[in-house]
Amino acid sequence: MDAPPSQEDVRPFVAVARHLLNLGLSAPKILGQDIVGGFLLMEDLGDKKLNDLLPMTDNEEPFYERAIDVLCALHERPPPAWLAPYDEKLLLTETDFLIDWYWPAVTGASVTNPTRKAYHDAWAEVMSKVELGPPVTVLRDYHADNLMWLPNRGGVAAIGLLDFQDALAGSPAYDMVSLLEDARRDVSDDLAEKMIKRYVSARNINSSSFREAYSVLGAQRNSKIVGIFTRLWKRDGKATYLELIPRVWRLLDQDLNQPILAPVRVWFDRYLPKHLRLQPQRS
Repeated sequence: MDAPPSQEDVRPFVAVARHLLNLGLSAPKILGQDIVGGFLLMEDLGDKKLNDLLPMTDNEEPFYERAIDVLCALHERPPPAWLAPYDEKLLLTETDFLIDWYWPAVTGASVTNPTRKAYHDAWAEVMSKVELGPPVTVLRDYHADNLMWLPNRGGVAAIGLLDFQDALAGSPAYDMVSLLEDARRDVSDDLAEKMIKRYVSARNINSSSFREAYSVLGAQRNSKIVGIFTRLWKRDGKATYLELIPRVWRLLDQDLNQPILAPVRVWFDRYLPKHLRLQPQRS
């Protein structure tokens, strides 16, 4: 890893990698490091990304089962004390990506202060009602494109973990959403339901509360992603991310149908109706 210190700090990656390895999970081992220079010599976990392997199999279930088991193992242990909280304040702040970037891209104007306030109020009302659960280590980008298949390892070690340097201490439902409401590939409703049941059963937690948190964090994450993908296009010139936005909107619409999200759904129906939920046009 070559991470220029002026742009990145390798220390969070190293700290989280050590935590994961101590739990028996397959993060890359750190073989050498120059923290000041921003260089890490790491174990190579190969090139078998789940995102590449899954289209070639007739049965995705065993791969997702293993990925769920990794989350179960990770969530059995409390998060390290040095992880910052992924709390309601940060979750609410992240929803602004949608109105700060996507909104002007499809309406041609900045969001007005009254509309912004209505958006914030709707999200705050929802967050005040949901039980996010006891905090666990949240890797935040836990999806098929960041998971490696390691066929020579057994159990939870068969899943190689990448891109976890932004880990925080937050809801157990968040990484489940990352995995099963994947912006890059379709996960069938049937498979997602099986994996939720597998997680709930393995951890012996309240299914209703977990599913509410899953829906709320699904809506939060997907709102954020719509905004981030728009920013990657507008600010960074990465227009290919626009092609992923329709899938994210489908997922977000699905989340908004849940009763607990009624205040946010009302806001979307009034201010950002379905004809505006689309792939922004390149210009």
